[in-house]
Amino acid sequence: MIIDCHGHYTTAPKALDDYRARQTARLLEPGSPALPPDVRISDDEIRDSLERNQLRLQRERGIDMTILSPKASAMAHHVGNATTSLHWAQACNDLIHRVTLLYPAQFTGVCQLPQSPGHDLKASVAELERCVTGLGFVGCNVNPDPSDGHWSGPPLTDRYWYPLYEKMVELDVPAMIHVSCSCNPNFHHTGAHYLNADTAAFMQLLLSDVFVDFPTLRLVIPHGGGAVPYHWGRYRGLAQQMGRPPLDQLMRNVFFDTCVYHQPGIDLLLKVVSADNILFASEAFGAVKGIDPETGHAFDDTRRYIDAAQGLSADDRDKIYFRNACRVYPRLAAWADRHAALPHPTTP
Repeated sequence: MIIDCHGHYTTAPKALDDYRARQTARLLEPGSPALPPDVRISDDEIRDSLERNQLRLQRERGIDMTILSPKASAMAHHVGNATTSLHWAQACNDLIHRVTLLYPAQFTGVCQLPQSPGHDLKASVAELERCVTGLGFVGCNVNPDPSDGHWSGPPLTDRYWYPLYEKMVELDVPAMIHVSCSCNPNFHHTGAHYLNADTAAFMQLLLSDVFVDFPTLRLVIPHGGGAVPYHWGRYRGLAQQMGRPPLDQLMRNVFFDTCVYHQPGIDLLLKVVSADNILFASEAFGAVKGIDPETGHAFDDTRRYIDAAQGLSADDRDKIYFRNACRVYPRLAAWADRHAALPHPTTP
């Protein structure tokens, strides 16, 4: 069984972007009411968008299911106001829900939150509860920088975030820490902003007691943990120097994924970080598209790297591919229980 914990609906039908364009255009009309979700997409359009793209890759690469969320770079929490963000999150999450209804064996949902710079998280808490209890989602994505590149808000360890963490613990769902687009020209969104955020989030957590306050809170840091595995000794040394607990305590609550697009990077991740803390992911049709001329295979075909990893036991490989995802996302248990009765995507 192979679960990809990091997928985005990057191939959503054009009508979703059309709604976003109309929604943001309304912001330029003083006094005009906000445009609630108004997305008209047929089931056949959803099927077409997936069968030629994500589903095709899942079948070709032998991946059983993807935890799917809205397109990360399009969250754009800096746009408009809190109402803008709420309506956009609802539109995106409702579309993900429709995907999971059409393909219950191949996709389960993770929600975008309606964060907005300078606003509290009441709407995010409510949307998380709606998506988990009403739509069957198994987690959420949390943008640690709703200003999208300017880092004007409080760190993830500030009490500002505690209402969201309380709801996550209550619902027993994790969050993937995932920024969106970058409005700061110093930071390319996928090449710098994403990896900066992964690394910064880890350091924020290292300096805090957030997991003392929330001992069952679980956070996934994507893209292989950013720069963290490569500088593991630095973080071990900083923890020791600052009188913080050793990293193995922090890693009871923190997990990395395998969105690292070359073999040496995966090998380093597997050597430095325990297999108990790694979840398989590819972010296919995400940040890095195309064929690696050195290998002849797609950069984001991350299963090849795990299968080729030397010294990885069958038990550890099973943890990475399936068991860790079910432990970090416990609401996947219902999906796993159903799976035997549903069509298997890799069966001819």
